[in-house]
Amino acid sequence: MTAATAGCKAQPADSASAAPPSPPRATATDDAKPPASQSPSPDASSSSPKATPTPTPKPDPQGTTLMASGSEGKRVRELQARLRQIGHFDRSPTGYYGTVTVAAVQSFQGKRGLSRTGRTDTVTWQKLLGMTHEPTAAELNPPTALPVTKPDKRCTTGRVLCISKNSRTLSWMIDGRVVSSMDVRFGSQYTPTRKGTFSVYWKSRHHVSTIYHTAMPYAMFFSGGQAVHYSADFAARGYSGASHGCVNVRDEGKIASLFAQVSTGDKVVVYG
Repeated sequence: MTAATAGCKAQPADSASAAPPSPPRATATDDAKPPASQSPSPDASSSSPKATPTPTPKPDPQGTTLMASGSEGKRVRELQARLRQIGHFDRSPTGYYGTVTVAAVQSFQGKRGLSRTGRTDTVTWQKLLGMTHEPTAAELNPPTALPVTKPDKRCTTGRVLCISKNSRTLSWMIDGRVVSSMDVRFGSQYTPTRKGTFSVYWKSRHHVSTIYHTAMPYAMFFSGGQAVHYSADFAARGYSGASHGCVNVRDEGKIASLFAQVSTGDKVVVYG
């Protein structure tokens, strides 16, 4: 079979920068010294000009910024889990500080009488630590499957990859029974994932996009260059990004199992 010549690549959903850099420190220059003279000045009463002192910048009342938009890693995941404990973050932790995390931090800061900067500074962090407990492993990495909605009627017969854009889930169904389900994300408004009824026409375990030259493990192609595949970016950043049309899966274990079960010719339904 002819290999697909299209592929997908994650796109960042926001690229806000972190806190602006501090102003450069002032340094003394020769302009602050009076010029040397070889003979006494006839006007002994004249005085040398004095250098204007540089004002000391006031410290940020909320302390040093620890995390901000664009940050990523274990500490961001902990921040998200703690915010989720007290109702300010309604997603599973991703470890990426995107627009959703900025809004959650602003919400927390507003409730605590702090400046709503959206950045996690030392004061914000200490207040959050005092109101929450250390996240458990399950809170840091909760089950990935979102609630599965009632499947489209086209998914109720045969072997089907039933993909809902509304619930952002993929259900692997056989004769109307859900065998497994997993979270998925789709293309952006500029590169949307096509809706309709398709079939898997090619599987590629270690696929690399011929357009973007990025890895697309466990790729199952169903419409041109659009495929269901594992996305490390989705696993790390969640819904802060999007694909170029493919259906991204973030649970590598689940899609590895799915890849082993799906056969060429199995139906794919994308709806919602």
